[in-house]
Amino acid sequence: MWAKFMETKNAYSAEIWKELLNQCAVSVQVVPRSGLRQGSAFEPHDIYVPWGKLHVAEEILRKS
Repeated sequence: MWAKFMETKNAYSAEIWKELLNQCAVSVQVVPRSGLRQGSAFEPHDIYVPWGKLHVAEEILRKS
């Protein structure tokens, strides 16, 4: 099951967070707020992480 971790302002910042979390062994799903598969690069995006890794992602966010 996936848990919503954070909201970003655009696709670029979502990809930066995705790369950071992937380097720390946390799987990530980036979903455009519109819900479309290929959303606009300028629309807000949501980042989801596995429920069991949510505490790891929060710790990474706290240290960043």
